[in-house]
Amino acid sequence: MNANVNAIGLSRDVYKGAATTLCAGCGHNSITNNLIKALYDYGVDPYKLAKMSGIGCSSKTPAYFVDRAHGFNGVHGRMPSLATGAKLANRELMVLGISGDGDTASIGLGQYCHMMRRNVDCTYIIEDNGCYGLTKGQFSATADRGSVLKKGQVNEFETIDVCGLAVELGATFVARSFSGDGKQLIPLLQAAFSHKGIAVLDVISPCVTFNDHEGSTKSYNYIKEHHAVLHTADFIMGSAEITVDYEPGTCTEIEFDNGNRVLLRKLEHEYDPTNRIEALRTMHEARDRGELVTGLLYVDTHARDLCDRERLPQTPLAHLREDDLRLSREQWSSLMESFA
Repeated sequence: MNANVNAIGLSRDVYKGAATTLCAGCGHNSITNNLIKALYDYGVDPYKLAKMSGIGCSSKTPAYFVDRAHGFNGVHGRMPSLATGAKLANRELMVLGISGDGDTASIGLGQYCHMMRRNVDCTYIIEDNGCYGLTKGQFSATADRGSVLKKGQVNEFETIDVCGLAVELGATFVARSFSGDGKQLIPLLQAAFSHKGIAVLDVISPCVTFNDHEGSTKSYNYIKEHHAVLHTADFIMGSAEITVDYEPGTCTEIEFDNGNRVLLRKLEHEYDPTNRIEALRTMHEARDRGELVTGLLYVDTHARDLCDRERLPQTPLAHLREDDLRLSREQWSSLMESFA
């Protein structure tokens, strides 16, 4: 394979979009760059990618990557409806929703909640800066209680933890990361792409204009000082099963079919992301310590997604013909008789 193309023969330039119009140094731009690399390495077909967004600085992001993909920029807080409709109409699409903390945790909170409980097969990225960057930096619902605005106001309201809420409501993949930590964020993104069901990534993304000062709990300096990593994240594309057996506290090297190698270290105590109660406890305890805990917080690989629960056919609804959808006279008569 040519070293300058990915697994489906496309160059990295294919995954780029328009030049950003966001502030220089904005964490959202770092997320975009990591998204481009993750999509390229994963080998996403641009024509099967649907980018959905609402309103806010974050919702500009889809313009900055994969300009050949489908896209829809909706109204404030309504991105989950768009993503759900797109997935139900064509389950072959890879649906990628980009939202912000205001778009998700305030005006869009109801839609967010129902998307979680329905387990729609979608990657949902929250670009979380704790403020409203388009309207002069007021606190958003994800701002931590006690955090301070640039002008000195103190937030007296409890934060809405979008990750904790997602776990409570039935989301089957929940992770948190930091926009400046591509080493962690990229494999988490790729794992989210491969997950069947709703995959939520809350990415803390400092606003350099309104929320990157002393007193902010979502500034670059605060995150560097209070960043607690759950584990080292990695993602490996599926292939032939490889099994190993080695003792806790030791290392072993694994070689894959493509020649790549990975060094594994078995911890004495490992965090279990399949334990819902452990995930909630970890998030609550970290918040009480003022820490930003990142990594894969929770995952359930056994739950059915919305398309399976609604028994949708494998053929996308958008591709069905009228003859496929209309009952025959005999089927209609049989249906009526069943109600007699």
